[in-house]
Amino acid sequence: MKKILFASALALCALSCKENKPRQAPAVENAVDNAAYSVSNSIKKNTRYSDGGNLVHEIYHELIKNDKALQDLEVRIENTFKETEDVLSEYMNVIDKSETYYNDAKALTNSLTDSAAKKEIENALKLSSEKYHLKTQTTRDLIKKIKANKIALYEQQMVFKIKKTLPEIEKYQNAHPLKTDQLNQCIKKQNDLLAELKKIQ
Repeated sequence: MKKILFASALALCALSCKENKPRQAPAVENAVDNAAYSVSNSIKKNTRYSDGGNLVHEIYHELIKNDKALQDLEVRIENTFKETEDVLSEYMNVIDKSETYYNDAKALTNSLTDSAAKKEIENALKLSSEKYHLKTQTTRDLIKKIKANKIALYEQQMVFKIKKTLPEIEKYQNAHPLKTDQLNQCIKKQNDLLAELKKIQ
């Protein structure tokens, strides 16, 4: 019975602390609070944020809503990523199909029992494969460069987003000062209840 009374008292204390907490509006408007509102709505609508979003992206999204230059930049970046994928897919499909052919042909050749025919086919495949590899060397080098640029572009985009949103999280922190008054008040109520409960035990 005493344990139940003790737990109930602590619960009432916590509720009291929460109820006494004044609801203050942010001192200044900031993208973080706006993003939080958008995130809340996104979660309610079961959109991608409910699956684990990123606050940097959400804040940045709020920032570009009223910035035409940033919107245009994002469109150009996203279009470049899409174009890169389309180009790589087109070229890699041809190269990969050729590689698949040589691998499959080699597997079939290994099953041949006629040693002379097997040797002839192996040489023909080796010659053709080397010839094609030499023919597409420049293409492969360019593909490698495109992939490297794709990674660099993505990383620079992330750096840019963080630099743009960092002042916003600092603005949010300033708009939500964590004063200790309410915490001290809550602790005092807890201590008073704890002392009272110890007396009646």
